[in-house]
Amino acid sequence: MLTHYAHEPIEMAGGTTFHFVTEGFDAAYAQALEAADGRGVDIAGGASTVRQALDAGAIDELTLDIAPVLLGSGERLFDGVETFDFEPVEVLSSPLTTHIRYRRRDAG
Repeated sequence: MLTHYAHEPIEMAGGTTFHFVTEGFDAAYAQALEAADGRGVDIAGGASTVRQALDAGAIDELTLDIAPVLLGSGERLFDGVETFDFEPVEVLSSPLTTHIRYRRRDAG
């Protein structure tokens, strides 16, 4: 888990262990790839984490969950992202949220 705060690993019932990484996205992603041992790696996070993953070329598929906000503000997801070569492959909507799944064009 990419974080700004050091924390001891947390072991969950069923064998899942959460490791907390403070050395940045690249270090967290490298640890996740090693732990996955050839399987897929899921990345979940806010705008900064997603931008870092996009910049690293670590995303083949991206799911955005969009909930409209009438008041307030937030961090812009794609600020500073040079290219976004993804295409929408699924859109699910309800009165409270919209889910859009994108796939990288060269991911097949």
